[in-house]
Amino acid sequence: MVQVRIAGVARDAAGQHLILLKPIASGSETVLPIWIGGQEASSILIAVEGAHAARPLSHDLMKTLLEATGATVERVEVTKIEDNTFYAEITLRTPQGRLAIDARPSDAVALASRVDAPIWVADEVLEAAGVPDELTGEVPDEEAKVAEFRQFLDEAEPEDFAG
Repeated sequence: MVQVRIAGVARDAAGQHLILLKPIASGSETVLPIWIGGQEASSILIAVEGAHAARPLSHDLMKTLLEATGATVERVEVTKIEDNTFYAEITLRTPQGRLAIDARPSDAVALASRVDAPIWVADEVLEAAGVPDELTGEVPDEEAKVAEFRQFLDEAEPEDFAG
């Protein structure tokens, strides 16, 4: 198993939503794209950005139900891929003990993003469906882009812009 983080939520060329999971270990050059529904994409984005919906979304309700019953999410795992379908498990710690629940990866990740649970991917899944990171076009953080642009402006001379 490889621990991952949510690197982003994006759309492919056909407009389909996908979540990008990136290994936390330094030096990893792979990202795992998993296609998800639009509602799940919105739910994950809301959680990752720390925003709140006007009314509780399904994943907010899941979190509230877990809290009300004294259960916590121990971890989320993307366990396998069969016929281009990803499978996941949510491991709960309950007053009665541990419990593993079958889930869609999109729902598992949306819940994990709300409760700060670690997300793991089976090695076989990452090997089978991972893609090189440079193909994802991961966007550098905004601060770095602004600093680079300021440096360019500081060093630029009027002649640099002459046609």
